[in-house]
Amino acid sequence: MKLASLPHGRDGRLVVVSHDLAWCADARHIVPTLQGALDDWARHEPALRALAEDLEHEMIPRLRFHEREATAPLPRAFQWADGSAYVNHVELVRKARGAELPDSFWHDPLMYQGGSDDLRGPREPIVLADEAWGCDMEAEICVVTDDVPQGVSATAALGHVKLIGLVNDVSLRNLIPGELGKGFGFVQSKPATHFSPVFVTPDELGTAWRGGKLNMALHVDLNGQPFGRAEAGEECTFDFGMLIAHLAKTRSVGAGSIIGSGTVSNRDPDGSPGRPVASGGRGYSCIAEQRMIETIAGGTPTTEFLKWGDVVRIEVLDDHHKSVFGAIEGEVVKP
Repeated sequence: MKLASLPHGRDGRLVVVSHDLAWCADARHIVPTLQGALDDWARHEPALRALAEDLEHEMIPRLRFHEREATAPLPRAFQWADGSAYVNHVELVRKARGAELPDSFWHDPLMYQGGSDDLRGPREPIVLADEAWGCDMEAEICVVTDDVPQGVSATAALGHVKLIGLVNDVSLRNLIPGELGKGFGFVQSKPATHFSPVFVTPDELGTAWRGGKLNMALHVDLNGQPFGRAEAGEECTFDFGMLIAHLAKTRSVGAGSIIGSGTVSNRDPDGSPGRPVASGGRGYSCIAEQRMIETIAGGTPTTEFLKWGDVVRIEVLDDHHKSVFGAIEGEVVKP
């Protein structure tokens, strides 16, 4: 089942979306918003699934689904927490700012809480006031939970994953060192986050969702050119069960909480940090990694961070080259 939100008030109006992302059906007679559905998932899920089946069989009125019209599936959420499932990425970006990677990072995930009151839709622009801030995309996978009890095990936590989607966790790289240097953060260095047009239930992904990981390639394009093709299921040190359990160690997690994977990142088969797509590698899911590789190879980075007018596109394609979650595609603009 695929779910999305169209503009209506602060929290949107819930629609079910066809498998091919071409059609949608209004779900307000079942529950008005996606947050409302998650608040009582056990009651609303069967009715939403029945509606989705009727949509596929053209048994109910339907409307064309246009990704550009969708808001974030959850335009505001009770919680947005981003993890660090791909330690290769953490290691590279820490090297870029001259920081060592403690061994504990391979056993205990990092996680920060982002702003969840202003979550952006898939076609909303990336608003950047100052290019000197070092704007970067971070292409990620995310999950949405129902109510998760405190102290949940990593295995049991996977049963609380109700939806899966994509994220562009925009970062302002040149503001990060100053914030972290204070011993707190992130705040200013993490502006509004952008989400895929639809979130999908785990069964929608078939065998591609296993072990708490999305085993598919994450496509990242910059200005129409391939930038990243990282395999999300590989080198994922912490699966989503582990990330949720980490978050819930000392407190319960409310329904509608969004948990991110951190930037998807792969090494080359020989263990090297990876190569750009243009050089036959899988590329990168953020600019910071490419800049680090350039620094290792030549002593200085040559790829610039995002500038006004740049366009970032993030999506996942199935075996038939069809978009699974729809695409996040945003242009960097001045306020």
